[in-house]
Amino acid sequence: MHYSLSIRNCQSVPVQSLGTNFSGTDPTGNRLSINSYYVEQNGQPCFPVSGEFHFSRMHEQRWEDELIKMRMGGITIVSTYVFWNHIEEDEGVFDFSGRRNLRRFLELCAQNGLQVILRIGPFAHGEARNGGLPDWLYGKPFEVRSTDPGFMACVRRLYAHIAGQVHGMLYRDGGPVIGIQLDNEYMHSSAVWEMTTGISDEWIPAGSDGDAYILALREEALRAGLAPVFFTCTAWGGAACPPQVLPLWGGYAYRPWLFYRHTGEHPATEEYIYEDYHHNGSSWADDFSPAYDPESRPYACCEMGAGMMCSYHYRFVFPYESVDALANIKLGSGCNFLGYYMFHGGTNPVGRHGAWLNEAQVSKLSYDYQAALGEFGQLRASYSRLKCLHLFTRSFGDRLAPMVTMLPEGASGIRPEDMETLRFAVRTDGESGFLFVNNFQDHRSMPARTHEEVCIEAETETYRFDLSIASGENAILPFHFPMDGILLCQADAQPVLRTQIHGRATYVFMVPEGMSGTFRFEDGVRITGTRECFTVSKQDTEVDVLLLSREEACHLFLLRDGSLILTDAALLEDAAGALRLETGKADNTLYCYPPDRLNSAEPCGPWGRLCVRCPEKQIPVNWKPSAPCRWILEIPEHALDGLKDARLQIDYEGDIGTLFLNNRMISDHFCNGATWEIGLMEHRDSLSGNMVLRIAPRREGAHVLVESAMAARHEDVDSRIASLHSVRIQPVYGIRL
Repeated sequence: MHYSLSIRNCQSVPVQSLGTNFSGTDPTGNRLSINSYYVEQNGQPCFPVSGEFHFSRMHEQRWEDELIKMRMGGITIVSTYVFWNHIEEDEGVFDFSGRRNLRRFLELCAQNGLQVILRIGPFAHGEARNGGLPDWLYGKPFEVRSTDPGFMACVRRLYAHIAGQVHGMLYRDGGPVIGIQLDNEYMHSSAVWEMTTGISDEWIPAGSDGDAYILALREEALRAGLAPVFFTCTAWGGAACPPQVLPLWGGYAYRPWLFYRHTGEHPATEEYIYEDYHHNGSSWADDFSPAYDPESRPYACCEMGAGMMCSYHYRFVFPYESVDALANIKLGSGCNFLGYYMFHGGTNPVGRHGAWLNEAQVSKLSYDYQAALGEFGQLRASYSRLKCLHLFTRSFGDRLAPMVTMLPEGASGIRPEDMETLRFAVRTDGESGFLFVNNFQDHRSMPARTHEEVCIEAETETYRFDLSIASGENAILPFHFPMDGILLCQADAQPVLRTQIHGRATYVFMVPEGMSGTFRFEDGVRITGTRECFTVSKQDTEVDVLLLSREEACHLFLLRDGSLILTDAALLEDAAGALRLETGKADNTLYCYPPDRLNSAEPCGPWGRLCVRCPEKQIPVNWKPSAPCRWILEIPEHALDGLKDARLQIDYEGDIGTLFLNNRMISDHFCNGATWEIGLMEHRDSLSGNMVLRIAPRREGAHVLVESAMAARHEDVDSRIASLHSVRIQPVYGIRL
């Protein structure tokens, strides 16, 4: 099929300063600011990428390596909730120790070159108990989430204690904290008071004080000394969003909350349709309906679904390719600030008095969220695929950010069920640009496409793309793309990054699945080399090009010195430049560029190849039934000796799995057909204790018998399904390079 889009009348969006409420300077004079279209660093466009990671939902021993993984995955900003009920569970008693040590977490972010957005509530949601509000607020003589003086006095105390942790850590002090979010989904969403769940199900107010409430929180934060470069709030669903606060957006295609009432199949959503989110007068297929002119604020995100939890009534295996497809959609639609929820999963802490600090609809402990980085640091395919995009925004975000979105006629009106129409958008300055293509749709399977023609008509040239793309794939294709003085006219390969090796520019491209990876350069350019590595030259200018497959690009890591490493393991580079692998394999092969980057690497084409081995360890685990739906697991006392970690992997069938160690629950899981994984690092000294696995059976035809005159009642079911298929332990090796 033939498609065309003219960019001849492309008009740039006027860029205006947002003033002192959205700018700040650090002690060395670096200036961070936000204008009406994008973020600036020292007056130049930059492209932030935020990833959610809840510090109190992870053992503090894991923090630093997981933060390094986030940075290696292209995250530049860590966003984190400060759950009120995690730090002030009892009124007036604050706990910032252990996994609640906010200051230590911020210090580690700073040490590893990560900026921070604090989400300080008071209401947070995040599947936390009461939306993060402490139980003791329920009995107070005022309404929460209001400007009532009694509630504001409690918030004032909360903010003062947070400020004590943050002192000296703000951007103006040379610290990592650049932004602070006020409340969450105010006047849009709420949560159940968990102590009422199952009886009256009383709900916390969603709020009704409008902008006045958000501004009151802002004043309380400033009074406490919490003065970031900018404040933020969530803007979707008609939430209050005063002009002094940056509106942030998002999108989820997998929505367990639908199943509060819905009992059928999950519908296909509008999240994979290109829109123009930064143009006054546009119409949108989704719920983007800002209370401000879209051209007056950048389109920025904080909650793009990088995973999704299973709720009790909606269980599914999350498709990891959905995440970078969503990021592609947001970028093509005008987003200049990517933000993911959750980028890293976690585990809920247990309350001081044994209460579960989460919502009743989700697991009591696990908050894995099927995120890009799992609950125990597992690298998911979404992490690897997103890394390709984040390397792109790091290298070319300054080009992309000022470009406007242009859509073919009817693009935003495509129905999610439409499997035939090619979904594409262009971001351009009228001459150069990028063609965004998406062939993924949630809850549907898009067909592979071959030889779809897209013509982009510019003033001086028409760019004809002969597109073939696999089902579920997405792509960003350049046209009129300058490469250090050499013009790439167009390519059906996606730019990944530009780096400098020994003073010489190297560009890396990847070939999205289904595409051919062809390049067309300007006249007079010579190309020498092979398909995988070639040099383009024009007069005295030479540029090297590395061409990777999608799979290879997913294994690519960029180091601080500009060199590259290919590995399917997790690669960690600390602040001093030391390299480590975290891997489930004893034998690992790495490729480095330039080929002499790693000691002892052997030449292998343009790369160096290095084989890294460590002693392989097998960890036996014995399991035997002990009672109906219960099994005893036996793990050797020193099972983790010599290992960084180990993950217990359980395959089972039933309703809910719970694992106990010495009579204390350490993990739980809603059965969804995927392998249940539990990290053992935190328990390495007690693994020889009493470990019991319980599988609550899936009950079919269940009903409660209550006909007895003597108040007897019991459940009667047609069948109970609970079976344990396998239990094994996956060693996790830590290898220093």
